[in-house]
Amino acid sequence: ADIRAASDDVHRPVGILVDLAGPKIRLGQLLRDPLPLEAGQPVSFVRGDVSSSDYEFTCTYEALIDEVQAGDTIVLADGVARMEVVGKFPDHLTCRVVDGGTIRSRQGVNLPATHLSVPALGAIDRENAVWAARTGVEFVSLSFVRCAAELQELRQLIRQEQGTCKIVAKIEKREALDNLEAIVETTDCVMVARGDLGVEIDIEKTPLAQKRIIRTCSQYGKPVIVATQMLESMHHSRLPTRAEVSDVANAILDGADACMLSGETAIGDYPLDSVGMMKRIMYETEQNLRHRSSRMQGRESDAGWGMVESVMLGVAQIARRLAAQMVVIVSTDERAALVKSKQRDFVPTTFLSDNLASVRQMSLYWGIIPVQVDEIDNIQKLPGVAIRWAQEHGGLKSGDRIVVVLDNELLAGVHDTIMIAEIP
Repeated sequence: ADIRAASDDVHRPVGILVDLAGPKIRLGQLLRDPLPLEAGQPVSFVRGDVSSSDYEFTCTYEALIDEVQAGDTIVLADGVARMEVVGKFPDHLTCRVVDGGTIRSRQGVNLPATHLSVPALGAIDRENAVWAARTGVEFVSLSFVRCAAELQELRQLIRQEQGTCKIVAKIEKREALDNLEAIVETTDCVMVARGDLGVEIDIEKTPLAQKRIIRTCSQYGKPVIVATQMLESMHHSRLPTRAEVSDVANAILDGADACMLSGETAIGDYPLDSVGMMKRIMYETEQNLRHRSSRMQGRESDAGWGMVESVMLGVAQIARRLAAQMVVIVSTDERAALVKSKQRDFVPTTFLSDNLASVRQMSLYWGIIPVQVDEIDNIQKLPGVAIRWAQEHGGLKSGDRIVVVLDNELLAGVHDTIMIAEIP
């Protein structure tokens, strides 16, 4: 309700994302908390939820003893400590600390080499997904995705509740990278969740994995969010490090549609400064993108292109040749806007729709200004509505040209229509 109120106050559509926690595995209560671990130290994991010594650990995942094998790696607290399983017994695992560090109760446990039977959608996740669908939020993200089937299960659950939420697949497991193309093809959006991903795979492989994920999303025309530690030092500093500034800029140059702030705005000392800094980095970086030649960033070949992709490629070429000041898309769904967004051609583009859910969801689409209008049901009025909006809100003047796109659902028997208009 607070987000909706703020959105109304500034007259900007805002999409809300509900993040399903997924199968997060955590340590139990430590007898000594916090507990320093040193390399070479022997420790153990036991069944149940009661420890009998400082270096005997319990875990919230009951099947840990059964599914972890000798030789597997166990990572604690997002990589603070790492250990190798050296012995497997019916009631406990014996381990040797490889990388030491100080751990605390209830911190996360990652099992990068272990195939886990725990479902991606647990009982609490299903309850939260139903609540999100009924409440009318715009996005639901699924944590620890391993395969496309898990996304299909979530989509079916949302449909059963008549929800319109878009699904965001969080890539943070080794199995997700192995099944990346199928996951991207199935989902509506992808998040590069670098926190757990950097623990599940070798940390030095994370930058190239991020680039691969963004490249795959561009090929399939799916929005992609880059998240975790983008401006981490701004938890307690008004300025980020130079490395953090470069990190944000490189994500944009690679083709990310959005960069996500987490702790910086949730618990940091300088939330507004963090947002302002990310905005400054984005604007400066995009000046470089503006000078690149316009191109269609979609599937690398024409195979599999549909009507919308072909029409929007034509729109981009027309707008460039006519030096149009704006593209206005009038539609009942957001497919055309998504295709236009992935072109990255820097022609200002607005999307007019009477579907408030679609307008809010498009707040994620790069380069698209979504606007809710009421006159979309009258095909005869639409060109005038588009021209009037461009003149009143786009800063256009007499003689400026705009390209107007109408989708095929507005007029029976007519496919997507492109019109060129001049501001009177």
